[in-house]
Amino acid sequence: MNLTSINGSGNSAATGISTSNEVGAQDRFLKLLVAQMQNQDPLNPLDNAQVTSQMAQIQTVTGIEKLNGSLETMAYSFNQAQALQGAALIGRDVLISGNHMNVVEGEGRAAFELHGDADLVNVEITDASGQVIDRLSLGAMGKGRHHFFWAPEGGTDLSQVKFKVTASSGKNAVTADSFARETVGAVSTTARGLELDLFSGKTVAYNKVAAVVYH
Repeated sequence: MNLTSINGSGNSAATGISTSNEVGAQDRFLKLLVAQMQNQDPLNPLDNAQVTSQMAQIQTVTGIEKLNGSLETMAYSFNQAQALQGAALIGRDVLISGNHMNVVEGEGRAAFELHGDADLVNVEITDASGQVIDRLSLGAMGKGRHHFFWAPEGGTDLSQVKFKVTASSGKNAVTADSFARETVGAVSTTARGLELDLFSGKTVAYNKVAAVVYH
């Protein structure tokens, strides 16, 4: 990630644009007001109320332009802070919605979130063809997010491993959301916003990260 572009120059530019727009709006208003007074009907001149009304209008326009300038500055500061936060994720593992499993150094890692307490939680591991290659019985687990690990056997095709979580409480099924565990390799600032480049080759939006794993 190129952090050299994250500096105070953007703030100054936004302020300069706002000031220029404000001065330009005031200058245009004064020219129009002078022209209007010079060409007004002598028998029906502008009264104080009309002049005051027009002055109020230019103040409103100026206020809106000042607000826009402030919002531009706030947006820049937010993007800068978000980029710095994203840079801190490089080398960290994050959870994103998905059921694929990355196997790193002989160990597959993933997570899921139960919407309720479960008496029994099972995980099926499938290969690229969708064939079940292993089953894990995790027993009873409470509502919330849980991490699990899987050790594949030798000779297993690990290129497109996926998993499916099923959970039940008595005779009732318990909904489970699946999360893939990915390692962040880089952070990119794009027109779509901040994006994370993952070691797996995928790219995910910063706001799609469900959690950061620190172990």
